[in-house]
Amino acid sequence: MSRFHLPPLVETINRKLQKQPLVLIGIDGCGGSGKSTLAQNLHKVLPSVTLVEGDDFYRPTAVRPARNQAIENPGSAYDWKRLYTQVIEPLNHSQSARYQKYDWRQDQLTEWHTVPATGTAIIEGVYTTRPELSEFYDIRIWVTCPRNIRLTRGLARDGEQHRDLWENEWMAAEDRYIALHNPQKQAHFLILGHPGPAQSPSTRDSDSNPTVKGEPAS
Repeated sequence: MSRFHLPPLVETINRKLQKQPLVLIGIDGCGGSGKSTLAQNLHKVLPSVTLVEGDDFYRPTAVRPARNQAIENPGSAYDWKRLYTQVIEPLNHSQSARYQKYDWRQDQLTEWHTVPATGTAIIEGVYTTRPELSEFYDIRIWVTCPRNIRLTRGLARDGEQHRDLWENEWMAAEDRYIALHNPQKQAHFLILGHPGPAQSPSTRDSDSNPTVKGEPAS
């Protein structure tokens, strides 16, 4: 993927780090939009960064909702309460966090990871800035990308055999998530996650209606 143009975002984070020991960032967006690449680029240019993947909180098959339920209640296939209790809550109380990772191949929770209560903690993944969690982030980011590009990226990563899962469950649930909660409107930064002219990420005030700008991510 192309390099993100990040100065406005990085400057905002660094200003916050001068005033507080920890900056908690949530990077949300639909599958295949470029969230992980953005997180990795921030990791390269910021000091003391810890990355937490939302996919680490996917529910094991035995307790995962059926497809119709996953679409009706978008994000229910992810254990957002565990994300809150194991990561977000302790960090918000200036305590280090410790969480258990979901292993997709083994379909179970496996090793434990630690997140220090200093530096920059980035939680990236779809549904990570859902309404129940939104207020706890210092900075919320929404990465946007056309549907066809997201699907192409997803199938390139997961294989054509997962097309049905992508089109008829994951993307359907994401569509409903956006329709119900409009997470991009709550974002402090909106970033384009697809090829286009290199522009700075747009920022928004809480009562403004932002114009989406951003950076190529392909």
